[in-house]
Amino acid sequence: MNKNATPTEVANVVAHIVERGFRPVEMPGADRLAIGVLGSNAASIRDAIVDLPGVVDAVPVSKPYKQVTREWHPEATVVDVASVRFGDGSCAVIAGPCAVESRGQLLDIARAVHDAGAAMLRGGAFKPRTSPYSFRGLGVEGLEHLAEARALTGLPIVTEVLNPSDVEAVAEHADMLQVGTRNAQNFSLLEAVGEARRPVLLKRGLSNTVEEWLLAAEYVVSHGNPDVVLCERGIRTFETGTRNTLDLSAVPLVKSLSHLPVIVDPSHATGHRHLVASMALAAMAAGADGLMLEVHTDPEAALSDGPQSLTVPMFQELMGRLRRLAESLDRRLATAPSPKVGVSPA
Repeated sequence: MNKNATPTEVANVVAHIVERGFRPVEMPGADRLAIGVLGSNAASIRDAIVDLPGVVDAVPVSKPYKQVTREWHPEATVVDVASVRFGDGSCAVIAGPCAVESRGQLLDIARAVHDAGAAMLRGGAFKPRTSPYSFRGLGVEGLEHLAEARALTGLPIVTEVLNPSDVEAVAEHADMLQVGTRNAQNFSLLEAVGEARRPVLLKRGLSNTVEEWLLAAEYVVSHGNPDVVLCERGIRTFETGTRNTLDLSAVPLVKSLSHLPVIVDPSHATGHRHLVASMALAAMAAGADGLMLEVHTDPEAALSDGPQSLTVPMFQELMGRLRRLAESLDRRLATAPSPKVGVSPA
């Protein structure tokens, strides 16, 4: 719209869009208001609105994903998760066990990663497993342990949600909802987390192209939730030397295509703890807005993904290396909020 467009002119354009069966989205900017038009073949109404009073131009968005593209939103989005910010130039480290196994296990790990400088705590209460006989999490009990760990350390928590019916319960405890690789194209779940009004961590699907990954994000955003952080965690290829193939080129590529923050999970990507540090450092150098790392006090006894989990000393060493690399890149590591008054992480 023209920067001097009147409310009447804006309302007229919106009415024309609605009358033709499309959905208008008003997008206020620093200098002018833009109106996004959503729907199948939205470009077909260009001629009907381009000459309306107050309209400067009607520009088709070429990508199949609309709201997550930089064509729609040129400025980078900053996602705030309980005061930990993704996309502001810092690198936020999320660390913790693959699965919440017990109260004591989680609190010990939470203290350790907090003291080493992590910004957020990860831990699965509900675990999707390839084998039905594998440990599948503690469920609601695990969520309660995560909430206690947050109160103790101040670390905001992110945990996975598997089913639309569980979104409300998980959102009551978690600061951020994770959609895992196996559910990256579970469209009912994507719609549900889009309606939950909690920031969402969306992992790339096992074999998703970048376009499919961004279209999954579009599902979340189109249902009202703009706070999406994308997570590259390796894709399935013919290579068997690592658990997955880490596509670090996706970090700068996606950041050029989309305004959403992008983080990297080198633990799931490599599957081997001795490879995690190198790929974490490479991810930061590639411009990742954060890292998601698995840490365990006793990886050999872990009930889930022990071989890729860093020991506490390994994590401490890596955090030091990340700080030094951040300084050389004119970046910084994000810090965790303080714990609640009267609660000490020690």
